[in-house]
This record gives sequence, structure tokens and C-alpha cells, in this order.
Amino acid sequence: MQVTWKRVSLVAAVLFLIGYIISVWWSIEPDSIEPYQLNNETGHKIVGYATTTSLILTMETLLDKNGGWLSNDVMPPSLFMDNMPAFEFGAIEQARDLALIMRKEFSRSQSQSTADKDLLAAHSKLNIEHTSWLVPSAEGEYRDAIKLLKLYRARIADTNNPDAQFYARADNLNEWLKEVQKRLGSMSQRLSASVGQERINTDLAGDTEASQSTPNLASQEIKTSWWQIDDVFYETRGATWALLNFMKAIEVDFADVLKKKNAEVSLQQIIRELEETQQPVWSPIVLNGSGFGIVANHSLVMANYISRANAAVIDLTNLLTQG
Repeated sequence: MQVTWKRVSLVAAVLFLIGYIISVWWSIEPDSIEPYQLNNETGHKIVGYATTTSLILTMETLLDKNGGWLSNDVMPPSLFMDNMPAFEFGAIEQARDLALIMRKEFSRSQSQSTADKDLLAAHSKLNIEHTSWLVPSAEGEYRDAIKLLKLYRARIADTNNPDAQFYARADNLNEWLKEVQKRLGSMSQRLSASVGQERINTDLAGDTEASQSTPNLASQEIKTSWWQIDDVFYETRGATWALLNFMKAIEVDFADVLKKKNAEVSLQQIIRELEETQQPVWSPIVLNGSGFGIVANHSLVMANYISRANAAVIDLTNLLTQG
């Protein structure tokens, strides 16, 4: 009996070690994606090709990276992993935002125009629950969305097909940047709450006649649970990774608009701050020291980069709004 228990313990230890090595391999984050530019037969840049390709490659990378899509796995070792699924969720949220703006703004000339059928279907498929593993599975719907995005990309690259368009205008770009601001602001707040904060309620500030459905406290302490700190951190890593890919593509497709508004430097500053969020994490765990304590606080460091990127996004929107 003693020999049997030793064998069982040895087998369990070997299985645990194998599972741990696999989980570490599957947790390697993908590199950022460089933008693709394509010219038509006349030598002119195909507007929208870089942005659409960046969205396609971002989704393909999430599905084809080490371990594939892990958020909906129900078997070990991915069942016990949370960092990479959090990374995937942050990235897919950014992909959904961009797909929505492409459907509502980039592909439409005005508010009365019809939404592009391929983008409409692609955005719908991207909105499936990212943890869905039965029929339809998240991976299956995402791959269908990629196919639809490739159809749209082929149509905008066809000079003989005027039905598919991508309009690179300052007002269109601003609509996407507004969504980016909201996401970055939310991420910054959640990251900063890792050490707990006493926050004043400013929900109705600036309007004496403003009201809300249910009253809130004048102030309250906001603190991210210790069990969720690493999830929030890696969700932010995934979101900024995807956003970095998209910003690089926007720099290509909206180059003329940015040049006219003298806003190239503002976008480059956003890209630089987002690149800093992708620096390697050398600590085996996400530390949560106090603001000026002995132990580092990775969440506050990330929040710093996010806040600076958000400030640059606000500056860019102001430049694009100016005539």
C-alpha cells in the first residue's frame, strides 16, 4: 500500500509539473501587430485596409496564439488559469468597440446611410459571450466574424465596387476616440483602486438641475478586491495590446487627416504610452504594495501609463475638433 501511495504521489507531482509548464507556455502574451498598407492599381492607398487588417490579425492572433482561445476552456490546465483569459477579455472588448465604430461610423457617409451588411454581421458575431463553449462556441463565432471582415476588406479594395466604403474623416475618428476615452478612464480607475481610495461623488457635477434615478453617497471607499487585482491588471494588458495594434493602423489610414490637423505627434504619444504598458512583467505575481510602500504596486504603475495615454487621447480629440 505504501508503494502504491508513493506511485500515486509521484504521478500527481509529474502531472502537476506538466500542467504548470503548459500553463506558463500558454500565458506568453503575443507581440504587437504592425500595420499593413495596400495600394490599388493606380498607386493610391486603399483607405481602411490597415484598420480592417489590424482588426482581423488581432482576432486571428487571439485565436491562434499558444493554447488558442482559453476563456471558454473547461479542462485543466486552462481551467485553473486566469491571467490569459483576462487578457483575452480585455482585447476582445477593444475589438468589439472598433467593430461597432466601423459599422456605425467608418463605413457610413452620413447618419441616413445604410450599415454595411458584412460589418453588421461581424459585429454581431463578435458580441457572443467570450466564455461560450457549447454550440455556438466563441471561437466559431469569432472565426466567422473574421471571414466577414475579410469580405469587407476585399470589397473596399475593389475599385469597381462603390458599395463598400471606409471614410477617414476627423469626425469619424473622434467617435472612436470617445469610446477609447471611456475604456481608458475605467481601466485607470479600477487599477488605481488596488490600494483603496476615498472618492467624492461627482456624478452630477457641473449642472445644478441634474438628477439621477437613485441617490448615492457623497463619498465612498473604492477598492479592488485582492483576488481580482491580477485579473484587472491582465485585462488591461490585453486591452492596451489590442488598442496599440489599432492605433498603429489608424496612424496609416488617417494620415492625411492627422497631418491636416497637425495631430501626428499626439497620436505618436498615445502609441508610445501604450507600448510602455506592454513591457515584460518580471515578477511572478502582480504585487499590490501601498502607494509609497516598500513593495511595488504593478497596478499603480499600469494606471500611470493608462492615464497618460488617456490624456493624450483627449488632446487628440481636441485637435480633431478644431477647424
